[in-house]
Amino acid sequence: MLAVRCHSHGPPENLGLDEIETPAAGESEALVEIYAASLNFPDGLQIRGKYQFQPDMPFIPGSEAAGIVRAIGPGVKGFEPGDRVMATPGLGAFAEFAAVPARGLRKIPANMDFPTAAAFPMVYTTSYYALKQRGQLQCGETLLVLGAGGGVGMAAVELGKIMGARVIAAASADEKLAFAQKLGADELVNYGDGELKEKVKELTGGAGADVIYDPVGGDLFDQCCRCINWNGRLLVIGFTSGRIPAYKANLALLKGSSMVGVFLGRFRREEPDAYERNFRDLFAMYEQGKIRPLITQRFPLRDYVSAFNLFTERRAQGKVILEMKHE
Repeated sequence: MLAVRCHSHGPPENLGLDEIETPAAGESEALVEIYAASLNFPDGLQIRGKYQFQPDMPFIPGSEAAGIVRAIGPGVKGFEPGDRVMATPGLGAFAEFAAVPARGLRKIPANMDFPTAAAFPMVYTTSYYALKQRGQLQCGETLLVLGAGGGVGMAAVELGKIMGARVIAAASADEKLAFAQKLGADELVNYGDGELKEKVKELTGGAGADVIYDPVGGDLFDQCCRCINWNGRLLVIGFTSGRIPAYKANLALLKGSSMVGVFLGRFRREEPDAYERNFRDLFAMYEQGKIRPLITQRFPLRDYVSAFNLFTERRAQGKVILEMKHE
């Protein structure tokens, strides 16, 4: 089979498209023929050696995919060869086949195609966990979403509206904000000039946002600490800016606010029942037509460098898909 593999840390150009042996389904695993896989910002960090968890070399990147089960290993229940599934293998999605732990599989709804399924699980489970369990977002509150043109940001805008919030979508360019507006954002803020705090305060009558969803970090995080409302919750999703900021405790004291970490993988391990309930909620929203991932770019597997560079050059909007096969 063909697989994108990382042999040394560096830019996407360091990756190779290798012909390797197709894996077998091991204990509690299913062998999935991959039809589509989704790129996420952490994938770019991982190949550059900048992610918090680094696999041994060589490794196949990719944590989100969809395809068809071709074989099942011992101990697998609830899946059979021929099942259409979405998969979150952790690693190995950017290949023609992947051996996926059964706990990382979900059957695809009948009205969901493979690219949509590949783009679905990580952004929605991350953003729903952030807003529901960590941010405890309430109907009528104001939600500020940074990075609103990216995958998790767009999911946060969609879910925030469903949960009854007034949503301020913030991004670095007007073309990114245009996507957020289509998803129902109430207000738009362009922080391409580096200014965020005063714009948010103006939109909130000086009060600030009740919940802030921040996958960016850096200087914008510093400004978020100053445009948050009393009893506000600042959700730390990630650091696409490249700088991990420091939280000034005096601002938490003055604002009565909280910084809240959002780590989906740990949530899934520590609270599996709550994770499963969230997934069921999200599937119900999809079936009702309330959410749908916005896929903006598609590439064949051989164009993996171009796909990765959308993230390394911070040009990604919505979800970016690698397609191995078509339905």
